[in-house]
Amino acid sequence: MTIALFITCLTDNFYPRSGIAVVKVLEYLGHSVVFPQAQTCCGQPMYNNGYHNDARDLARRFLHVFEEYETIVTPSASCASMIREYYPTLFKAGTNERMAIEALSEKTYEFVEYLVRVQKVDLRSLGMKWKGSATYHPSCHLRSLGMHKESEQFIEQIEGIDLRPMANSEQCCGFGGSFAVNYPEISASMVRDKVADIKASGADTLVCNEAGCSMNIAGACQRQGVVINTKSLAEIIAEGLGLFDSENES
Repeated sequence: MTIALFITCLTDNFYPRSGIAVVKVLEYLGHSVVFPQAQTCCGQPMYNNGYHNDARDLARRFLHVFEEYETIVTPSASCASMIREYYPTLFKAGTNERMAIEALSEKTYEFVEYLVRVQKVDLRSLGMKWKGSATYHPSCHLRSLGMHKESEQFIEQIEGIDLRPMANSEQCCGFGGSFAVNYPEISASMVRDKVADIKASGADTLVCNEAGCSMNIAGACQRQGVVINTKSLAEIIAEGLGLFDSENES
């Protein structure tokens, strides 16, 4: 199958290794991965700040760039949620554009969601091994896609991993895109709580599949003197399959 990769702004600029890992894992599973060069932002920042006309223009662009592909995979649940849940609201029901957008949304998946729900991958059967202690932060948007315990259960399939529970794991890290800008005091308080729970887990690695959350949490950890590696599950899987070397720093 040919899969189109939607890299997203934050992954492309801050966590490119995660995007590379997504490609390597999908290719390992037998897929051909293409990267449409004309892709841009999904429009979520505009949508969240009330600029729906601008978001609509970007939705149209996304449709133009990705419509031809059978499957679209992205490392960001936040962007996947924008496409699946909010793109349709930008267009009038019953119009050709709305129907095209709805068809697009039905073939767009977050990376781990795609592996678990569509591919039904069993990491044990792949012989994957990854040694180390880790704790997991589930992003809010991943849960909005209906992924609750699936990611943790998927991580538990990894031979050698010491998965340590995080207290209040479903509590938001406080990023929320423009939320962190508009409400900095509240956001800072939320991420301080998150860092305290990460530290209390005693894990060496934080597994987080959302670049925005990773950026927010990693920055707060650094400011608070908490030393921890931050990696996406795509990176963990790629390392465990020997697709590239382990990296000690996120």
